[in-house]
Amino acid sequence: MVPSMTTILQRFSGEWAALLQPNASLRVCRESGDTAWRDRVLTPVTTVQLFLLQMLYGHTACHHLPHLSGLRFSAAAYYQARARLPLRLLDLLLERLASAVHPCLSSEGRGHGHRTCLADDSGCSIHDTPAIEDAFSQPTEQRPGCGVPVARLLGLFHAGTGVLLKLVVAPLLTHDLAQVQAVHSTLQPGDVLVADRGLCSYAHLALLVQAGVHAVLRVSARQIVDFTPGRAFVKPSVRRTPAVKGIPRSRWLTALGVQDQLVAWLKPKTWPSWLTREALAALPEALVLREVRYHLGRPGFRTRQITLVTTRLDAEVYRVADLAALYRQRWQVETSLAHLKTTMHMDVLHCKTVSGVLKELTIFAMVYNLVRLVMRQSATLQHTAVERISFLDALRWLGAPSTGRPLVALIVNPICPDRVEPRVKKRRPRSFPLMITPRKQLREQLVQQGFSG
Repeated sequence: MVPSMTTILQRFSGEWAALLQPNASLRVCRESGDTAWRDRVLTPVTTVQLFLLQMLYGHTACHHLPHLSGLRFSAAAYYQARARLPLRLLDLLLERLASAVHPCLSSEGRGHGHRTCLADDSGCSIHDTPAIEDAFSQPTEQRPGCGVPVARLLGLFHAGTGVLLKLVVAPLLTHDLAQVQAVHSTLQPGDVLVADRGLCSYAHLALLVQAGVHAVLRVSARQIVDFTPGRAFVKPSVRRTPAVKGIPRSRWLTALGVQDQLVAWLKPKTWPSWLTREALAALPEALVLREVRYHLGRPGFRTRQITLVTTRLDAEVYRVADLAALYRQRWQVETSLAHLKTTMHMDVLHCKTVSGVLKELTIFAMVYNLVRLVMRQSATLQHTAVERISFLDALRWLGAPSTGRPLVALIVNPICPDRVEPRVKKRRPRSFPLMITPRKQLREQLVQQGFSG
C-alpha cells in the first residue's frame, strides 16, 4: 500500500475517511467490475491512492510520486496504471464519499428548514491533442493552432460546508442550462437552489417545481420585470417587435410589498435545444412565482440593484431581506471555484486523453471534499464557522506528515466585511509575446534564423 496516503487518512476518523482505506477501496474496485488484475506494485487500489496523493500535493509531477509514496515504480508504469483505471471506479468512490458525508450536510447549511445548494459554472484549459479538441472545443476567438481546448464545468456546492455535490463536464460552447439537468438528480425535494442569471429560465424553474425543489435565481438580463400593479403583458404567441418592446411577458397577480410581487410566468411556445419536445409538453402552462428587487448601497459592489425570482411565495415567512441574504451566499461558489482552480491548481489539466481528463477532475473533486471535511472538523473544535477556516491551511494539514499538530490549530481567518483590495499585480511578469502563429511555423522561423536547440 501507499504509506503516505494511508498515514494521512489515519490521522482523523470518520466513515468518509474509511472509504479511501485499502480494504474499502478494494470492495469498490470489485463492485465496479475491475476484479482481475495481475499481482503488481501498481494495483488499482494503489493507483487510486497515488492519484489522490498527486493532486493533494498540488498536481505534482509523476516522477515525484515514488519519493512521496516510498514505492519503486517508473513514471511510465504509473501512466499506464492510471490509464487502466476505470472511470466508473472513481465515480463510485466519489458517490460513496458524498453518501458518507450526507449526515453533516443534512444538519448544516439549512435556511427555514431547507438545505441550500449553490450552483455556478467555470472552465479549465486542457492539452491540445486531436482527441481532446474533438471533445472540448477551443474559444472561437483563438486562431487555428494557437489556442487550447477548454472544458466547461458546472458545480453544485453545499452552502453550509462548501462540499462539492456534483461536477458536470461539458464542451466549452455549451450553455449552462444544457448541463443543469445533470445536477437535478443530486437535489432532493425541499432543497433550495441558489444560482445566477445563467440558470434562470421558465423551463428550468418548471423542472425544479416538478422535482419539489425551491429556487432563488437572479432574473436573466433579457427578462423584463415591471412592478406596476395591473400592468399589461405580452402573450407567448406574440413575437418580439418594437411595438411590444419593454412590456413584460409575465402576468401580474398581486403586490406583496414595495418591489415585491407575485406573477405568472407563461409557458413559451418555443423550446430550448437541451429540452425535448415531450419534456416541454409535460411542463405546466404557467408558473406562479415571486419577483423581488432590492438595492445595494455598500461600497465594493458593482451592482446597485438585484432582481430575483423565487418559488418561495410566502412574504411573511421569506422576507426580502432573507432572500437577499440567501442570494448573497452564492458568492461562496466563487470562493470554492477559486480554491479548486487556483489553490489546488485545477485551472490547467495535465492528462492528454478525454477519459484521463474526466478521471483527473473526479480526483480533484474527491481531494477538495476531503479538505472541506477537514475544515468542518476544525471549525467544530474551534467553535467557529466553516468558511472562516483557511482552505490552504487545511490542504497543507491534510498533505503534511503527521507532526502532532491538532486540527484545533488550523488558521481561522479574520472577519473583514468591508475589506477592499485592488485586483492588480505589483510584480511585473516576464514579457513574452502572445503566440499568434502555430508552434510548428515558429520553430521553422527559428531554424531559418540560425537558432538551434
